Amino acid sequence: MNFIDNIQKNIREALVNNAVELLDKDPEKNVEKIFSLVRKTIKYPDEKARIDFVYSFYKENEITQKYVQSILRSTDKNCLKKFFTNFFANAVWFGKDQREKLNDEGGQVPLIMLLSPSMRCNLKCTGCYAGNYSKKDDIAREEVDRLVKEARELGIYYIIILGGEPFINEYMLDIYEKYNDVMFTPFSNGTMITEKVADRIKKLGNVIPMLSLEGFEEDTDGRRGKGVFKKVMNVMDMLKERGILFGVSSATTRNNINTVTSDEFIDMLIEKGSKMSWYFLYMPVGENPSVKDMLTPDQRLYLGERTRKLRTEKPYFTLDFFNDAPYVGGCIAGKYFCHINSKEDVEPCIFAHFATCNVKDKPLKEAFKTEYFKELRNRQPYNRNLLLPCMMIDNTQVIREVVEKTGAYPTHPSAARMIEDPEFMYELDKLSEGFKPEAAKAWKEVFDEKGNYDMSKV
Repeated sequence: MNFIDNIQKNIREALVNNAVELLDKDPEKNVEKIFSLVRKTIKYPDEKARIDFVYSFYKENEITQKYVQSILRSTDKNCLKKFFTNFFANAVWFGKDQREKLNDEGGQVPLIMLLSPSMRCNLKCTGCYAGNYSKKDDIAREEVDRLVKEARELGIYYIIILGGEPFINEYMLDIYEKYNDVMFTPFSNGTMITEKVADRIKKLGNVIPMLSLEGFEEDTDGRRGKGVFKKVMNVMDMLKERGILFGVSSATTRNNINTVTSDEFIDMLIEKGSKMSWYFLYMPVGENPSVKDMLTPDQRLYLGERTRKLRTEKPYFTLDFFNDAPYVGGCIAGKYFCHINSKEDVEPCIFAHFATCNVKDKPLKEAFKTEYFKELRNRQPYNRNLLLPCMMIDNTQVIREVVEKTGAYPTHPSAARMIEDPEFMYELDKLSEGFKPEAAKAWKEVFDEKGNYDMSKV
């Protein structure tokens, strides 16, 4: 780092520290000052545009103001400061300089890393991609430490912990503590979060749990087991009492879509203290995958319409990875995020079970320089209609071509079916072709030629 860069770094860190002091004193009254300080830390033009967009959205929308104020008012000060410094400052702003360094070596470091230290779970949920695993299938603790360390050195300061059940290995809390400048989000069934664990999460501040719910008691227990819903409700109360930021993850099928997007369900989550919901389309992967459980074309588009509407009507944030794809240029798997499974294969995402690189005995950065990841990045977006982002279910020929060209191997038996099983491939192709006319119509009606969302057309 040269002299000028060092000065700029010190200035940016000082501005962030000033913003953190404002969060510590009276965050609700200091929003304007915090936005002003954030603007001064911006180095890249695209970042400035994003901040200006967020600010204008905040100023012009009463519901958004209510949402932001609820976070500032109800969140523990330590958790709030960690969220600001680790996610916004480290991951989004400062980490970009570190991530850019690999470009010269022909790689691209993602913004987010998904990591599955273990595929073990205390539940047996229907349709889960995690099958039957034992402790010997876990990544060793020392390896998890190494992977997180290398990720941080590359500029990745936001790590999502998956599985299996993230809290099944208690040592992960020590990992979170050791790398206290990184933001961690474990996607959990919630049943292993005790009062003791909740106290530890509050003290750490850099952990935002996402709790899995498929709806109310009937839907959740129907998939996850009797009594799970009530346990999750109790965990929400524990997290809310401690001021811990948390959200909800919902695997969305044709059977529960109306429930998980209903006013009744969202209002319940807001009352319980949740700040956001991530909707994941049920994907035909894992144990006994079924295309019949996937959303119909109408339901899939409805999910997008509904999540956008909820963002403008409720003090709550909803995210739909598929229908929100136009905002990020289509599929971003292998570009802005990746997944390391419990065997240390590096996959483009949690549902794309194919890899060409295993990092058990090699540096993490080598995975981002592989021909497999380069091919994915070069092909993205896979379709001009960004409502058709996925290579697995929307552009099914892509995954087959990429696997053949790069020699990618399936990391799960269900993945092999996508490229080897004629009957299953036919089902996916049929599903894809059935959705394309509806997606074309929706794209024309709601998005302009550049993929910008027109709110006046909702």
